[in-house]
Amino acid sequence: MIIYDRFVLDNGLRVLVHEDHSTPMAVVNVLYDVGARDENPEKTGFAHLFEHLMFGGSINIPDYDEPLQRAGGENNAYTTNDLTNYYCQVPAENIETAFWLESDRMLSLAFSKKSLDVQRKVVCEEFKEHYLNKPYGDVWHKMRELAYTKHPYRWMTIGKELSHVENAHIDDVKQFFFKHYRPVNAVLVVTGHVTTEQVKQLADKWFGDIPMGEKYQRSLPQEPAQTLARKLEVHAQVPLDAFVKTWHMDTRLDKGYYAADMITEILGGGGSSRLYQSLVKERQLFSNLDCYHFGSIDAGLLTVEGKLVKGVKLEEAAAAVDAEIGKLQSTLISEQELQKVKNKTESVIAFEDMSIMSRANSLALYELLGDADMMNTELQKYQVITVEDIQAYCKKIFREENSNTLFYHAN
Repeated sequence: MIIYDRFVLDNGLRVLVHEDHSTPMAVVNVLYDVGARDENPEKTGFAHLFEHLMFGGSINIPDYDEPLQRAGGENNAYTTNDLTNYYCQVPAENIETAFWLESDRMLSLAFSKKSLDVQRKVVCEEFKEHYLNKPYGDVWHKMRELAYTKHPYRWMTIGKELSHVENAHIDDVKQFFFKHYRPVNAVLVVTGHVTTEQVKQLADKWFGDIPMGEKYQRSLPQEPAQTLARKLEVHAQVPLDAFVKTWHMDTRLDKGYYAADMITEILGGGGSSRLYQSLVKERQLFSNLDCYHFGSIDAGLLTVEGKLVKGVKLEEAAAAVDAEIGKLQSTLISEQELQKVKNKTESVIAFEDMSIMSRANSLALYELLGDADMMNTELQKYQVITVEDIQAYCKKIFREENSNTLFYHAN
């Protein structure tokens, strides 16, 4: 059980505190309820650009990293299609430094043309290096556009196209910031060698005066149910043919999400998984083969992805994957196989929650999902899944008309 306290400041900032006095450290985690899905389709890549801009200095602090390092701290951040998360870890006696830094950049970034120019250049280089020039770098650009027709998951966090970030104007950036990076759209989590009373005082002192902002009301276009299989063939200068196939799955809070999560483990969870044993080890059709999903809050994609052994035809590999999935649809898995997956899931959850950094991250995510107590109850949602549930869900999502296939040919 992860025990925590929760309170809300007058400006709407939700604060969660988890005390752990077995460590001399403390973590300050600020999660903003904004991701790439909240962008204007004509101005994508902004949430990720902001992750970079937030380290470019605020009004009172020209360099974010330097005072934090002087206090013995370290920090990082990440952006997804769903959210943006900033976190730093410091010796507990220096925790006020983290409050000062995080509150100042929430209060207002230094919107300088220089900072925007620098960070825009960094992001554009990242776009080119990882998504344009890297072998297979455009796989997910193509797959998202194939699988989604309406929902903003159809572009990646980096952005739909390079020109959107290249043309980002300082006014667009300010507007995005004051719309999303407000106390009422944020969650502050503090874990480690702290007390709730201490965090209350610090939160009030450093965050209490920041204007609330308007609560962001998300109203995203919903993806219609897919009724026809989609397929795309691409030719590129890559070493091996690659196969990617996706199916639409349920949202993060649906029961189907937990079934899907376990199915990815059955099919692709390491060396003992079905796809690896059958298609990599025994039949040697693939050199590597994975099955996974992104943990998306809205309805996401369950994915099978792999590189082929030279000489194997993409059609043969695709048929072999379909045959393995067909076995899950036609035959119940054994109770033993399901229990093995449940045991692994339990150990992963337990291992994830060992560090105060991970606990802070998890509490923030569950609060964003609407119930921080899921931190303690989510495992139960996996435990109640039955072998019949697994088969029924396989029949539900692994329909050909719900699929998107990418054949990536090596020239």
